Amino acid sequence: MNHDVVRTQAGIGADSPLNAVLNTRADVLTMTQATHDAALQPRDPGGIPHVVRAALATRVARLHNDASLATHYEGLMRQARASAAISRLADPQFKGDGDAKLTAVLAYTDLATQTPRDATADDIVQLQRAGVSDADIVRLAELNAFLAYQIRLIAGLRLMKEFAQ
Repeated sequence: MNHDVVRTQAGIGADSPLNAVLNTRADVLTMTQATHDAALQPRDPGGIPHVVRAALATRVARLHNDASLATHYEGLMRQARASAAISRLADPQFKGDGDAKLTAVLAYTDLATQTPRDATADDIVQLQRAGVSDADIVRLAELNAFLAYQIRLIAGLRLMKEFAQ
């Protein structure tokens, strides 16, 4: 696994002036990477296997039109040997093919990605009704929260890099 996803995705090389600035907050980037690893490949994935997490992360990156980050997460999908069925989860056009649990997970992921302020307690109830365990709802929320943070951090650093040149 790439152990400096933020710098890599932001395009910040070792010789970049922005890299020197980031080194003053290396602890934040170290914690961000540790969270990336824990969110995507936790020791106990519960009912959301590593390959599904990578597919959902790819979906989120695609929903944000971040092709580079999507490629990173596609690499995790390949590493986990994603089947064709799992790979479909990465496509924002795929809505679950009538599988209630999958449909609820994808709907929640899309909502949390596109319009998180519109999320309500009913969205959690829909996940529960579809058979998603409470522990997996928490895992799904954690994954989505991390991805929102990571995408915004990378976007901000890309802007800083652009203006620093």
